[in-house]
Amino acid sequence: MTAVDVRSTSGAAARPFHDANGIETLGNGRYAAELGPLWTVGTKAHGGLLLVLLAEAGLAGIDAEVPGSAPDPLSVAADFLRAPDLGPVELDTEVLKVGRTASVVSVRMTQGGRAMLAATVTAGRLPDDEPRWADLPELSAEPPEDATDPGVAGLAGSCELKFDTPPFAFARGEQGPPVLRGWVRPRGEPVDVLFALLAGDILPPVVFNLGGRVGWAPTVQLTALLRARPAPGWLRVESRSRAVANPWFDEDVTVIDAAGRLVCQARQLALSPLVR
Repeated sequence: MTAVDVRSTSGAAARPFHDANGIETLGNGRYAAELGPLWTVGTKAHGGLLLVLLAEAGLAGIDAEVPGSAPDPLSVAADFLRAPDLGPVELDTEVLKVGRTASVVSVRMTQGGRAMLAATVTAGRLPDDEPRWADLPELSAEPPEDATDPGVAGLAGSCELKFDTPPFAFARGEQGPPVLRGWVRPRGEPVDVLFALLAGDILPPVVFNLGGRVGWAPTVQLTALLRARPAPGWLRVESRSRAVANPWFDEDVTVIDAAGRLVCQARQLALSPLVR
């Protein structure tokens, strides 16, 4: 195997995101990755990290087709067929189109010969210009002093993560609207477009605020749009649901960088953990 970007997931990680999102080329559009313990929900790999690996494999597949193209991810649309366990996975790519503005590649993640995720990655060039128009949620550029700090529990051990306290109702044993907000940035490394992609799935499921069981809410389909390269600093994240009808709920996530620019939009369909 020829290394594309091999990163160890053993031991304490000084750069947890960098150390978790490497892939290796196996040739003929195939890549390998290791799902380690740094980004998990319970015993399963975090969905945001899985999207990052799909994007990396897709971009590598396009770059292999057109050497030196080094495209940016524009969108990742993934169907979560099964939840992979920690350990090795393979990613098979097929470039469907190479274009001057947008290229498209299909990516399938397998583990032990079984399909885990199937995705389409669209790649091109992210804009550098300021947006002509934007309508974004209002969140301060940095977490306020009264932001809820989860410490190093769960995903907060792999990144710096703070929650907006007022809407964080379920943590107080209360109920509220299915809306959550927070701030996130990598530990020990600068924020980049792949971390912005991961941030689109960083907050807890918004249905926790509605009461009932708090637990794993499996993603069924997730589509993320990348809109710009993030400026250094905290990413601001808002997640909300438009409709909850057991067993299904949706989440719309907006990710804004420290400069106030939209960097990622994510929408997912998931299974609710609420008692039915």
